[in-house]
Amino acid sequence: MPAPIRFDRQIAALLLKYAKMVVDRGYIHNSLGNIAIRVPHPRFKDGIVYAKHAEVSLEEMTLGNVVITDIPTGKLLHGTVPTSVGHNLNREILRLRPDINAVIHVHHDETIAFFASGAFKEIKVLSLEFPYVMAKPPYVVPSHLDVEQDVGPIKEFIQSTNSVIMENHGITTLGRTISEAYHRLNTLTSEVRRNILVETLAAMKATDIHYLPQEGVDWMYQQADRVIYPSRFPQGK
Repeated sequence: MPAPIRFDRQIAALLLKYAKMVVDRGYIHNSLGNIAIRVPHPRFKDGIVYAKHAEVSLEEMTLGNVVITDIPTGKLLHGTVPTSVGHNLNREILRLRPDINAVIHVHHDETIAFFASGAFKEIKVLSLEFPYVMAKPPYVVPSHLDVEQDVGPIKEFIQSTNSVIMENHGITTLGRTISEAYHRLNTLTSEVRRNILVETLAAMKATDIHYLPQEGVDWMYQQADRVIYPSRFPQGK
């Protein structure tokens, strides 16, 4: 019989740290929403995942609410209470993106309102920081698809994005680290608020909005790592 999976309190504490940061930003309203952190493990080729179990919010959770699952099936490796249905999406992202080690999913008010209004089908880029931090354009999932219940469609687009927006639902951001996923979450929600604000102000004054040209945005996506992580690139390379 395989030895029990060791529960790493440092990884669990890291999850709680970012749970508090997400809560402090006002992203959490109830027991839905989650954070998933992948950790390598010799018995699991995809690694194992730390997350909170269902029935408790990121706001209320303690170390005792952290569980561990495998990635292909969601089987509990530590803990007794299962995860919510949203963990299906987290696991499938981690399975398909071996470069990603952290996923954050929240239900952001302004983003839900922005798309539910029917007035907008995409987030247009206003700030220079957005493409550099996100590194890839966001992907908007149509409202008729529930990629938590049926993760099948994920494989069609997940390689080309680091953020998934589900109309009438919420946001999922991806990162090589939990820090990167968190920064992308904040950057995405900020750009949504800027879109709402600039559209409102321009409508009031009947002015043209200065969105960034797509060609320049695409170039910035390609240069993202050089700008955000300059220490990884020798000078002149």
